[in-house]
Amino acid sequence: MIIFTRIRLSIVVLILAVLGLTGCNEDSTAKVMAQEAMALESADECHLCGMLISRFPGPKGQVYERGIKQNMKFCSTRDMFAYALDPEHKHNIQSIFVHDMAVNPWDEPSEETYIDGRKAWFVIGSSKKGAMGPTLGSFKTKESAEAFAKEFGGELKRFEDLTLDII
Repeated sequence: MIIFTRIRLSIVVLILAVLGLTGCNEDSTAKVMAQEAMALESADECHLCGMLISRFPGPKGQVYERGIKQNMKFCSTRDMFAYALDPEHKHNIQSIFVHDMAVNPWDEPSEETYIDGRKAWFVIGSSKKGAMGPTLGSFKTKESAEAFAKEFGGELKRFEDLTLDII
């Protein structure tokens, strides 16, 4: 009788654990799916430097941080990485979006061309400038990044290769 009760209790605990984990997974998936790059408004200011974002050329960045519902917008990929790679924030970054500059004019990136920053290719050290001077060109494909680097100079990097020292 005691063994039967323990087995039932174990089954109930297992079912509750599975349901609990499934619920957490669905919730976090829904949160990530709800996170997407938002259109830049003319009055939007860079989260890092406070400059008006729309006044400057080059790729922009957007970040979602855990526990903060509103995305943070940046006037350049350089400012975005300065924030996102800072040890104070790095562990809380949930989603990162950057423009795919292969399909954008450098001076006015389109709102429809944001890509996942963690999957992007970056060109650092090119002759192209962003809001605060040097910035990182962001691209969906390696081929696009290579073509950009060939024309404007610079070195290819993946997201995981970027550090504050490089930025």
